[in-house]
Amino acid sequence: MKTPATPVRKAAAAPKRKAAPAKDAAPTAKTAGDGTGASESGSPRPPSGVLERGLSILECFSEDRLRLQLRELAECTGLDKATLLRLLGVLVRARMVHRFDNGSYAPGPALLHMGMLYRRTFDVGSRLQPALLEVMRQTGETVAFYVRDGDERVCLYRENSSNEVRHHVEVGTRLKLSAGGSSSHVLRYFTGGSTPQADAIARDGFAITREERVPQIASVAVPVFDSDGVFQGALVVIGIAPRQSASAQRKAVQVARQALAKQGFGSAPPKAGS
Repeated sequence: MKTPATPVRKAAAAPKRKAAPAKDAAPTAKTAGDGTGASESGSPRPPSGVLERGLSILECFSEDRLRLQLRELAECTGLDKATLLRLLGVLVRARMVHRFDNGSYAPGPALLHMGMLYRRTFDVGSRLQPALLEVMRQTGETVAFYVRDGDERVCLYRENSSNEVRHHVEVGTRLKLSAGGSSSHVLRYFTGGSTPQADAIARDGFAITREERVPQIASVAVPVFDSDGVFQGALVVIGIAPRQSASAQRKAVQVARQALAKQGFGSAPPKAGS
């Protein structure tokens, strides 16, 4: 008796392999309209983040660049004009940038509001301003209070001299610490930076400069400490060099220290162990 033949099963067809997708083309140096390409003309490479791009626009404005055209903003930021217009629209709606009818742009009123809030974080302001006024009245010179912000110093408060010939200071002025000036030396010394006046400040408790940053201008600065011994910033008396003799500057130091003491501030760091 024959054994029935076992049916032969057909081997399953191997699954068809899909063709591998073609590799993406190599990215070009600049994608049109993305605003991220480096300019061949040497303009700055723009930041990649949206927030950083917006901040780079605001940082283009300065005391001598209060109104800028779109072309100037493009040169300053490295952003293309399409990207700039989109970001400027957001900043204008937020009132952080103001657009004039002629197409130029300027800092907006919202920045002033933010600046005032920043000043209010320094509750020492209500006590500092009377001290500055007192020093200005007794010395006849412009008096300002600076704080350190990175590698810059920023004027938070000031009392300008009533003299017809004077050095004028505006609140919000930012200056490089490396540019010099007595207040920059005091700020660097008491915030851990290096200064060629370190020995003099350690010995005398103040810094004096003559025509170091600006010709025909002399200044003397003292440190300001709050009642808890925390360093707040530098108070500086600034005047025309011919009026600022060595004796006049030392007298200004005494006046500043007395005015600060009346408002509860110190002009010398607390002694160790006190």
